[in-house]
Amino acid sequence: MGSADYVYPSTNVERAPRVVIPPPQSSMKSLKYNLKETFFPDDPLRQFKNQTTSRRFVLGLKYFFPIFDWAPSYTLDFLKSDFIAGITIASLAIPQGISYAKLANLPPILGLYSSFIPPLVYAMMGSSRDLAVGTVAVASLLTASMLGNVVNANENPKLYLHLAFTATFVAGVFQASLGLLRLGFIVDFLSHATIIGFMAGAATVVIMQQLKGILGLNHFTHSTDLVSVMRSVFTQTHQWRWESAVLGFGFLFFLLTTRYFSKRKPKYFWVSAMAPLTSVILGSLLVYLTHAEKHGVQVCYSSTSRLPPSSPNSSASYVLPRGLVDPTTQSPWTLIASPEWSLWIGNLKKGLNPLSFTDLVFVSPYLTTAIKTGIITGVIALAEGIAVGRSFAMFKNYHIDGNKEMIAFGTMNIVGSCTSCYLTTGPFSRSAVNYNAGCKTAVSNVVMALAVMVTLLFLTPLFHYTPLVVLSSIIISAMLGLLDYEAAIHLWTVDKFDFIVCISAYAGVVFASVEIGLVIAVAISLLRLLLFVARPKTFILGNIPNSMIYRNVEQYLNTSSVPGVLILEIDAPIYFANSGYLRERIARWVDDEEDKLKSSGETSLQYVIINMGAVGNIDTSGISMLEEVKKVMDRRGLKLVLANPGAEVMKKLNKSKFIEKIGQEWIHLTVGEAVEACDFMLHRCSPSPLKEESEAYNKV
Repeated sequence: MGSADYVYPSTNVERAPRVVIPPPQSSMKSLKYNLKETFFPDDPLRQFKNQTTSRRFVLGLKYFFPIFDWAPSYTLDFLKSDFIAGITIASLAIPQGISYAKLANLPPILGLYSSFIPPLVYAMMGSSRDLAVGTVAVASLLTASMLGNVVNANENPKLYLHLAFTATFVAGVFQASLGLLRLGFIVDFLSHATIIGFMAGAATVVIMQQLKGILGLNHFTHSTDLVSVMRSVFTQTHQWRWESAVLGFGFLFFLLTTRYFSKRKPKYFWVSAMAPLTSVILGSLLVYLTHAEKHGVQVCYSSTSRLPPSSPNSSASYVLPRGLVDPTTQSPWTLIASPEWSLWIGNLKKGLNPLSFTDLVFVSPYLTTAIKTGIITGVIALAEGIAVGRSFAMFKNYHIDGNKEMIAFGTMNIVGSCTSCYLTTGPFSRSAVNYNAGCKTAVSNVVMALAVMVTLLFLTPLFHYTPLVVLSSIIISAMLGLLDYEAAIHLWTVDKFDFIVCISAYAGVVFASVEIGLVIAVAISLLRLLLFVARPKTFILGNIPNSMIYRNVEQYLNTSSVPGVLILEIDAPIYFANSGYLRERIARWVDDEEDKLKSSGETSLQYVIINMGAVGNIDTSGISMLEEVKKVMDRRGLKLVLANPGAEVMKKLNKSKFIEKIGQEWIHLTVGEAVEACDFMLHRCSPSPLKEESEAYNKV
């Protein structure tokens, strides 16, 4: 960058247009505009303008229930595609539902319940054509971790179950409220890097927890951190069951092989989709034929851990929730307090979801736990579901409304909590299968729900001999897909700070706990947001040769500096959080420029131009900062010039009388016009007496 070859463009400076101050607006109109931009940026009420009352009612009904919008144009061809997709995802939903319920320390049948009612609700209210609704591993793990810190699932399974329903209800209310109040932007505080790290960490924790089932251990740590899990595993080497390990790794190899095959041959997507259900069927047959439950392979039903309901020794036992009964007496099973109450004893009762509204817990001290669990799991579920929905909507070139999705998610979780379901959202694995299966509308969710209904009514006894090690293999296979190392490498390549956020979230989850990892990730994301606001970018502009364009001298190395003029750009709004930093940074830029000019013997600095094109807004602290900068410039014999201020900035500068202080003639539309004005003054006026006095004072 040099200044010797700089040539001032020849333009009539006196005719240059001035920056216009926007016409005044009433406070109410300004408030209305700001509220609309904050909460209604997509203008959802536009469709209701100039419509009759009846038409508005119909449009409102379609807004909250999109099924009324696309159902009239539904065709038989769509039904064929949706039916195939629905049956395909049902084959994945059934074993995954049972597995994830086990992960949440809940009855396996709740996984089936949660794949029946919520998908029906979403089919009516959701705007995504590809999202397949169901339970997810991360939310299941969070539920087990957060509720387990307060209520021991072994000692009080009934209260634990009721708290799970209550947390789901809270999550639904929270999600629906965000959508109705147009507060969906809150979810955006979970950055992409945060979600990648948190999901990978949660997946690692889930995989480690499955070592209990793979190795056939009866006792296992309740902690989720890596050290505790490894200690629990390697201090019980004498209890490892090779039969269970062989079965588990065998089915895991089968699941991973089918996934690899389907990934290489996308048209055979159904191979990997059917693999989990195939594993459950084959595993159950193997246990039934070989009586593997007698050789260390744990199953969903075991006669060795049972006490009769009227046993005199059952003081430490608890009546299980509805849905689990003794197959011989048809009376409720009891459970001996054991390390994992997720290994519930008994057959899965045939029948549809029992009502659970009366089971919700709204009393102290458990309500606080339910609220905390519901909000955290609700936010995670929202972030995952909306991200998945938007991804597939982008592939098919249609739009989904984030706030409408929040209402749909919230409603289905509220209804689910009242019908024996726990938290559901739109998992990526199930939605990807739905997409690859060629779904056309949300009817695929209806088909899946009907398939699960048939299972609940007639097929649940078939899961009598399902080995838990197979469920562990299914979970591990699904979780390996969340270890997105390629995304982490991409973060490192593009943005090192995002990579730090990602790794911090991962390390927090793996080495501390799921909750601590989430807190660390959100805290670092907020810290970065604060740094963006409190430490905005400022840089020097130079002139691109033979043009009126001024750009960052560090980006464009062929730019020329303007003799006697320092051109700065502030690349962010000016608020109280960054006004102090900007004041000091501008002063440092000026000091550095004067030192450079003195050492090179070039023309002394006379003008400081601040390009405010990127300053979208300014508050009173920012205005005070500009006033202080002007005073400092005046004392140093320099002239402050503003270029390209926006409407909002000009409005506030005018109201604060700053324009009068600086002079309207020193506020210009573009940097080029500001440079011309400075050149005009430099070549036609003598140096500023204040500048000469300041230089003389500095020499003394």
